Amino acid sequence: MKISVLILVKNEEEIIEDCLKRLNFADEIIILDQESSDKSVEIAKKYTNKIFETKIENFAKNRSKLKDLAANEWILYLDVDERLNEEVVSEINEVIKEDKFSCFYIPRKNYVLGKRIKHGGWWPDFAPRLFKKSDLKEWQGEIHESPVFSGKHTYLKNALDHYTARNVSLMLNKSIKWAKIEAELYHQSKNPKITILKVLKASVIEFVTRYIIKKAFLDGTIGLIESIFQALHKAMIFIYLWEIQNHVYEKFQKETKQIQ
Repeated sequence: MKISVLILVKNEEEIIEDCLKRLNFADEIIILDQESSDKSVEIAKKYTNKIFETKIENFAKNRSKLKDLAANEWILYLDVDERLNEEVVSEINEVIKEDKFSCFYIPRKNYVLGKRIKHGGWWPDFAPRLFKKSDLKEWQGEIHESPVFSGKHTYLKNALDHYTARNVSLMLNKSIKWAKIEAELYHQSKNPKITILKVLKASVIEFVTRYIIKKAFLDGTIGLIESIFQALHKAMIFIYLWEIQNHVYEKFQKETKQIQ
């Protein structure tokens, strides 16, 4: 059984090589680059000649495109900040030989600011990663994209490592990017008007859920930081939604034109 590893890339020159050098088991490595402006593509060329470009930002569409580019019957999706180890690679090779399932969810060990976080809803954090290509139809969703496939699915026992937040700046940038998208989706679904009380309530509930109910406090300082970030992210979503609902940008443009 042959396997293709599929990777979506954008400006990851700091970490892409450490990801790619662990993929010597793959029969094919396919890179789909989202207009990187750094050396990501240059580094990737040392490991594969199958590098393609996309101008699309949508993760689901890009994952579907990656599937179509793959030549082999089995496909493994991997994010640039994820790392495979010998145990999970060995298990992958075993399950594709058995050929009993169409989709495999792989558990992820999440690392935040250099430390693994085990609580707060972050373990086992199963992600759909391994598919029988012929059974995978497409990916759907603006964010937190999900696969549409036929056949049965199951879960691997061994986990990959996920270095999801390497520094605070990356955490903030990621939150800003996704909060804007989520706010727009809420707006499209005709979400009720946002108030200060709703913003406060949502962020407090998120923090209590992560830190207390899901026991992030057991992860010490990192658990506290991550819980604060999740609460902040929730608040950002509703603040961006408030901005959209109140036409803040349009009002700003109107005011500046009057001043001119």
